[in-house]
Formats: sequence, C-alpha cells, structure tokens
Amino acid sequence: MSFDNLGLAEPLVRALSVAGYSVPTSVQTDAIPAAMAGADLMVSSRTGSGKTASFILPALMRVMASRAAEQQQHAPTQPRSDSFDGPRGPRGPRGPRMVPQGPSVLVLAPTRELAMQVAKAAGDYGRYVPGLRVATIVGGVPYGAQLRALSGPLDILIATPGRLLDHLGAGRLPLGRVGMFVLDEADRMLDMGFIEDITAIADALPPARQTLMFSATFSGPTGHLAKDLLRDPRRIEVSSQTESHADIEQRLHWADDLRHKNALLDHILTTRDVDQALVFTSTQRDAEVLAERLSEMGHQVDALHGGMPQGRRNRVLEQLRNRRLRVLVATDVAARGIDVPTISHVINYGLPMKEEDYVHRIGRTGRAGRTGLAVTLAERRDFGMVQRIQRFTTQRIPAATITGLEPRTPEPAARPKPGFGAKPGPKRFGAKPFGAPGGFSKPFNRGPAKPSR
Repeated sequence: MSFDNLGLAEPLVRALSVAGYSVPTSVQTDAIPAAMAGADLMVSSRTGSGKTASFILPALMRVMASRAAEQQQHAPTQPRSDSFDGPRGPRGPRGPRMVPQGPSVLVLAPTRELAMQVAKAAGDYGRYVPGLRVATIVGGVPYGAQLRALSGPLDILIATPGRLLDHLGAGRLPLGRVGMFVLDEADRMLDMGFIEDITAIADALPPARQTLMFSATFSGPTGHLAKDLLRDPRRIEVSSQTESHADIEQRLHWADDLRHKNALLDHILTTRDVDQALVFTSTQRDAEVLAERLSEMGHQVDALHGGMPQGRRNRVLEQLRNRRLRVLVATDVAARGIDVPTISHVINYGLPMKEEDYVHRIGRTGRAGRTGLAVTLAERRDFGMVQRIQRFTTQRIPAATITGLEPRTPEPAARPKPGFGAKPGPKRFGAKPFGAPGGFSKPFNRGPAKPSR
C-alpha cells in the first residue's frame, strides 16, 4: 500500500514524497483512514513506528477541509481563513490589532522536545498547504514570542499542558474552533502529573470534537482518562512492549562497581562501530558529571536534561542532528522525542525508573531502517530492575562480556519467571562474536579510573 491509497490530498502526498516516504507504516495504515473518517481513536504503538504522521496527516486534511468550508460560507469580500491578514480588532497605536482565532487542531505532548518534533513534522508534511499556520507553546520560551504566534489565524497548535493552561487561564487562547484534539504519549503525561491540566484543557474544548489518544498502554489511569474523553473510540494496537525490536540488538554487561562501569562505557564509546551514541543517566546531575568526564577524555559530548534552559537544549539537539556531537548524555524526559537516525548505540548507564522507559530508550536507535545496539550497564543492585524489564518485555537481555573487562563477581542468579525463555532475535548490529575480528575483543587494562565528580 502507498500513501496514495489512504485518501490523502495531493499536496500531502507530494510533501511525503519529497521527505522520502512512499509506503505507510502499520500504524499509519490503520490510524490515518480511521482518523480521517472522524472516529475517536485509542492507539498503542511503539516508539519509532511512525505514529506522529498517523495524526499529523489527518490533522492537515482537517485543516484543508475546514478552510474549504469557511471559504464557501464567507462572502468574497471577507478575508480568507488561510490569509495572514485575518480578522482585525480595534486600532492600536500601530494600526488594527489581530484578533486571535484559536486553532482548529490542538496537540498535547509531554515534553518540549516532543512538541518541537511534532511541529517539525507538521511543517514538513504541510509544506505545500498554502499559508499553513503552526504554533508551538512550551515552557522555557518567552511569553512574548508565544503571544505573537497566537495572534491572528492559527491552524495547528502543539503545546505542553502546563504552558497551554497558563495562556488559557489568562484568556489569551480561544479554543472554540478546535475540531481535533490529540494527546501524544498520554501515559507519559499522566506519569508527569498532568492529569488535572489535561482535564481542564479538555473541558475548554467543544464537546463535539474528535479526540485521538496515543499511549504505550491504556491500563490504569490512562484507560480511565480515555473513557472520560473519548466517545465510542476505535482501538488500534499495532505493537506493544512485547514486540521484538528486530533491528536492535540488546546486550547486558554486569559491572562490579562504578569504576568497572566507567571502564565498560569508555571501551564501548571508543569502538569504531559507534556512529553516534545516546547515553542515559538516572538524574540530571549524573548527566552533567558524566558529560564532563567524557569531554575531558576527548569525546564530542554534551548533556541534555530538563533543568537546562530551552535555548541551550535546542542548541544541543541541533548539534546532535548536525553530527557535531558524537555522544549525548541525557535523562529520560529530555530524550523523549529525539529522532536522529544516525544514533547507532543506546547505552543505559543508569537504569530507568520504570520498565516501560527502557522500551522508549532503546527505541532511539534502530530507526529509519537502520540497525542499532542497546547496551545496559548494570551493577548487582540493579538486578531487580533488570528482572522487571525482562518481565515487562517478555524477553531476556543477553548477558555479554568484554575481553579484559570481565566482572570479578559472578552474574546474579536469575529466577525463572513465566513468559521467560523467548529466544533472542537474530543479532544484526555489531553481531560479531567476542574475539572475532571487529568484535569487542581488544585487550583492555582497566587500571585506575578517573573518579566521578
């Protein structure tokens, strides 16, 4: 099937072709026609499956249809809805002021990075839609710039819940035109404590809107929220956490202590197989400390976490996309939404707080038809989380060793659990055995490691 068969308008199909896309993914094949038909959707899809396009393309179709309907209703002398002029209010000191109209499509995302990624997708896929107005409202950006983006006609608004609620409470954002409401990574927003914000935003929207929810799971609070917000939704579950990441090889290295873990990390980052690496830490401070240590060793590296100003975070991401960074050290929240196909390695230096975050982490590699390697560096105290991850994914993470860096203590004893025993998928990325040419066989003298500061 091609995008032509999904009923998309010619400008969108042309934009997809320019972007290099000709065949829809499974979630796009299922979700796009259903969304275009006006159904409420509950969609579960793993990261990297193309879910952003599965709601942005129907959103653009809605924008084009709404413009056509408005043009038929308005007299020829009235301003077009896709014009930059828009309706004008009372005259100000510099002429008539623009009257905010509010968006016809509202997308909520849990983080600034993910919101920016969605906005970029809207711009890429809507490049041939005349006068398309897309605005992004996120924290860490001056209010003045956001107020200018909200003035006048607006088609699609992508926002994080907290900042959107600020503008809504101040009366700066009318939402009476919203016909499509999208919650991207709804489970993540609930984990971050946005449940009350989401409910307040939903209450401000027209009751007759269409609502699309995308979430890794619809159990627990996410399912209750879906029941409250959606009307007779269609359930689409293309993949789940138990799906084997066929393009991602997973490995587990047991470390005796912090010095040993640092030695393992240093060795992996110096191999030729690494194109770009994303190293996850558990805390913001760990990200800063580790990035500083790796920088002192000569790596092109920087940190990314939620405590950084938005301007710096944007610069770091741009450096990563332009390949001026070889290593990015990041926390879970900051790394959500990163879509860089050249990330060849994901390294869990600090284990995630939740099992599902492991799936989101390793999904940052093996994208766009490439292969990737996900390495977990675990100490004995991490044994419980490793077991929970394996139960959650119903897959074992194969344990491996590096010649010269074998752990002194034996591997923790694993207890058999129901669902275990699934054979790991075929090794693809860096699948040479240890000791083979090109494998992790280079002798390495651990020696005294530089203390972490």
